[in-house]
Amino acid sequence: MAPRPFWTGHLKLSLVTCAVSMTPATTEAERIRFHTMNQKTGHRVVAQYVDAMTDRPVDDDDLVKGYPCDDEKYVLLEDDELEAVALDSTHTIDIERFVDADEIGWIWYDTPYYLMPDDDVSEEAFAVIRESMRATGIVGIARLVLYRREHAVLLEPRGNGVVVWTLRYGDEVRDPKEYEPQEKTAKAGRQESALLRKLISALTRPWNPDMVQDPVQTRLQAIIDAKKRSRKKKPAKPVAQAEPPAGDNVVNIMDALKASLRSSGKGGKS
Repeated sequence: MAPRPFWTGHLKLSLVTCAVSMTPATTEAERIRFHTMNQKTGHRVVAQYVDAMTDRPVDDDDLVKGYPCDDEKYVLLEDDELEAVALDSTHTIDIERFVDADEIGWIWYDTPYYLMPDDDVSEEAFAVIRESMRATGIVGIARLVLYRREHAVLLEPRGNGVVVWTLRYGDEVRDPKEYEPQEKTAKAGRQESALLRKLISALTRPWNPDMVQDPVQTRLQAIIDAKKRSRKKKPAKPVAQAEPPAGDNVVNIMDALKASLRSSGKGGKS
């Protein structure tokens, strides 16, 4: 059963408007979650805000946001002050501009959502916007309020729908030049490159979601199931990782590549 949309509103491009709904493209519903418990009573415990100076509980109505200043003082902001700086409309995705799809690097993409027409009347306008972007190879840029925070978003045609990606802000992305290795003299040898391409070919498989399954979740579920049956069971030991080479950690690349090819079952004479 498909989940209910968590956001409904309108998609707007100039004078073209249609009703739309949005659903998260990813889910953590199947992830194992725990409650914090009192071991002595077996009861759940609850968290409570406490004044850091007086140790007295604070009522929900007295909670406000605070921005730290000098001398451990804070500027306090009320909810209505925070809402005043947000977008005027929290229920309209107004496409402001378009860019080539290839111009935005992967690092700017944050969280994906599925966007779809919300009624029969809106299907035609929605399809016109979607197919126009698909035909020209561009994506739309807009702004949207989600979870009481304004986001820059990207709209990308996908199948019969549109994927809305929230984008990271400029100050959230670090300059990759500061972290890329400075290769001045190192060059990839011809033989090493040929062997590595052969190894990559041997390890290439068609994409399957099982490739990114979480083994920790599987082991946790096994422990939980065992406890449900009131049987003690030791957690499965994680697969041992290969130890780094001893000594000065200098490895002959050719030897390592040949060994890797042999272990993949597709090795050959160089």
